[in-house]
Amino acid sequence: MARLRKRTPRRVSVENEHRINGFIRVPEIRLVGDNFDEISEVAGKDVTSDIYNTREAQKWANELELDLVEISPKAVPPVCKIIDYKKFLYQRKKKEKELKAKTAKTVIKEIRFGPNTDEHDFEFKLRHARKFLEEGAKVKSYVHFRGRSIVFKDRGELLLLRLMKEVDDIGSAEYLPKLEGRRMTVVIAPRKGKK
Repeated sequence: MARLRKRTPRRVSVENEHRINGFIRVPEIRLVGDNFDEISEVAGKDVTSDIYNTREAQKWANELELDLVEISPKAVPPVCKIIDYKKFLYQRKKKEKELKAKTAKTVIKEIRFGPNTDEHDFEFKLRHARKFLEEGAKVKSYVHFRGRSIVFKDRGELLLLRLMKEVDDIGSAEYLPKLEGRRMTVVIAPRKGKK
């Protein structure tokens, strides 16, 4: 009977995104960064943005108690920096969080009509639509046809066209009213600079 060999787990870096220190297996790297003065002191020679032996760069990083991090692995030779890797990850995560906070979140409010909506109800819903658009939210307005009311498609379309005309000063329709199943919908987006 054949004996099964135990497989030793492969050494993989904690962060799979970048190779660091001993995980960089190429003979030469291009060194970049903004701490060349410190590196030059440790190396005992003038170090600039140039191509260096990987082992030599790893030795410099060890002496500075920093990490050699592969920033651009697809370049020939790969581009590396001598930095504090944990600090690098923290700052990058912080930047991503700031960018995410700055991106505008699109809010869509819905307004529902029936094909036989009377004047008072229309005015009431129009005020809501204007308020939503002024707050910067998109308005998805639709006419829902129930049962036999589907024969009044033209009424629903006129209702949505009237709504589009009434809010034209603060919002613009992304498309003309279209029928999808038993709903005729239109999406109105706020105009830029009208918040």
